[in-house]
Amino acid sequence: MHKIASPATFAVCDEVPCNPDQEYFKTEIEPLLSQAHVEFLEEISEQQKPGFLSGAKALLFPIDWSEPFGLVMIEAMACGTPVIAFNRGSVPEVIDHGVTGYICEDVQDAIGALGRLDELSRTEVRTQFETASAPERWRGIT
Repeated sequence: MHKIASPATFAVCDEVPCNPDQEYFKTEIEPLLSQAHVEFLEEISEQQKPGFLSGAKALLFPIDWSEPFGLVMIEAMACGTPVIAFNRGSVPEVIDHGVTGYICEDVQDAIGALGRLDELSRTEVRTQFETASAPERWRGIT
């Protein structure tokens, strides 16, 4: 198990998986959800997302497959929330490393990025989302 140096609270938002992922969820994920610093919210609604993401210190996006887009990263940046994501799929196209978040190679790298979040400006994350360099389709997300 990987350790995080300082206390942190993690909210896990996802739907409870259906078969065949149910067994993995029960044996690997569910035991972690009972820790004091973890809150399992299941899936949140579209109406709840802006408030939830705005209140988060960061969005953790530990993707392990070639996600073709990853809309949640854009939604987080629209709220000024930096993203810590694994270097997979569309992540390098969406995240400006060191500006809108951190692109990480593995869990240890992501843990290190948590300690550097204060180096990022939430205002700059939102500004980058709004700039002309952002694809037009991103600007409609708020």
